[in-house]
Amino acid sequence: MDTIIRPERFRFDGDAALGDLIDALRPYAPLALVIEYDGRAIQAGYHVTEVKAGSFVTLDCGGNPDAWLETVLQVEDLPASAEQPGHMAVGKFLGIIAKVAARVPLSDTARLTFEVGPPAQPMQIFDVEALEVDGETARLRLQPRAAICKPRHRAQAQVAASCCGPSGCC
Repeated sequence: MDTIIRPERFRFDGDAALGDLIDALRPYAPLALVIEYDGRAIQAGYHVTEVKAGSFVTLDCGGNPDAWLETVLQVEDLPASAEQPGHMAVGKFLGIIAKVAARVPLSDTARLTFEVGPPAQPMQIFDVEALEVDGETARLRLQPRAAICKPRHRAQAQVAASCCGPSGCC
């Protein structure tokens, strides 16, 4: 009897922490990791060019202070090559992060950001939308990070919460 393998999907919706992504990827080490961004799959020869660990302390346009940790994975979108004829394995990707973590403190709870682009073009900033695993491939779907005004965003969220709360007025 053949075993039926169900596709798996992990939703992050732009709010992934480094540790969450590592935990989701770990069981799929032998699979090819295909990153999808800007409506297309990254080329097979992609390269993780830099892993950045940042600590941010900010003051938004409403005078509100904020602070957070962020891990930025910079990825160059390159065609397949003799050295990398196919998409990188999940295990190799996790090994790169582990190698960096051995020398640079990375927080599992840090917000995760991807900077992705082809050579000689501006990098684009993305959040992790989802991880989809099916067959021999783990697809990491990225979504563009939108610019927001934090005070306005918070105010809109509060209005929605008060209107759509237990009263059911929405």
